[in-house]
Amino acid sequence: MKALTEYIAQSLVENPDNVEVTQSRQGNRVRLQLRVSKDDMGRVIGKSGRVANAIRILLRVAAERDGQQVTLDVVEP
Repeated sequence: MKALTEYIAQSLVENPDNVEVTQSRQGNRVRLQLRVSKDDMGRVIGKSGRVANAIRILLRVAAERDGQQVTLDVVEP
């Protein structure tokens, strides 16, 4: 999940070196926190949160295949 999130985020932003994803687990639930530079926040969130929601949907599908649940939080710098 972490690698997929990093790949998607780095593909979207102008400063891929500033992408940071942290992962924590509780049982079968995975929580991901995505941090990008302040200038790239709009690219990751998108208009009305559409890009962020699309990333969340992709992560849910990938997690479902592994029998897990995943949440993604986009953290402000």
